[in-house]
Amino acid sequence: MRSRALALLVLCSPALALAGCGNSSKSSGTTSTTSTQTTAAATGGPTQAGGGTMGPEGIPIEQGPSLAPASTTSTSRKVDGVQCAPIEQLAYHIHAHLQVYYNGSPRQLPGAIGMLGPVAQQSKFGPFYGATQCYYWLHTHTADGVIHIESPTATFYTLGDFFDEWGQPLSANHVATAQGPVTAFVNGKRWTKSPRQIQLKPHTVIQLDVGKPVAPFHNVSFGRTGL
Repeated sequence: MRSRALALLVLCSPALALAGCGNSSKSSGTTSTTSTQTTAAATGGPTQAGGGTMGPEGIPIEQGPSLAPASTTSTSRKVDGVQCAPIEQLAYHIHAHLQVYYNGSPRQLPGAIGMLGPVAQQSKFGPFYGATQCYYWLHTHTADGVIHIESPTATFYTLGDFFDEWGQPLSANHVATAQGPVTAFVNGKRWTKSPRQIQLKPHTVIQLDVGKPVAPFHNVSFGRTGL
């Protein structure tokens, strides 16, 4: 099983193929990036506060300590209707991005969230994770903040679904291990409802600030990444 997972990583890793796994899958409703956005893959520059080296998916690796370990995804049971399947479900494959700041400092969203039995393939861009047991429909392949939504049906899942699957709390005063008042932004606009209700739509860019100060919103472009 381990060798099969590694073979799949070779086929799917953008670090090796210069495109996201499932690049040709259905992702209707995806909006194109504007000319004012910085395309990380094109410029080689970071789109996050505080810099960051380019990751396997053409998005800079997030800075700071991990928000929480990926290993708290610890069971294969269904969570909020989201299943853990032995292979990735590519009928509906879209991507969103999450950046978290705690008291003004960035926290990293780790790779391998939503995977049981994760295994990393190393590349010059850093590790890219696959699963030897199963993949939840919402997962991360690397520590660049990109959430993969890979579902057998076109369904809009929420940030709350992702955190529940991860086994971490999310509320108006709690984001995984970070505690304090939460200020949320979605595509640069202030989100005034519960952060759990934020929908993971194609190329949604989410920023959660826990505590003070609130960091300026930093956009992320998916342009030319293949995601």
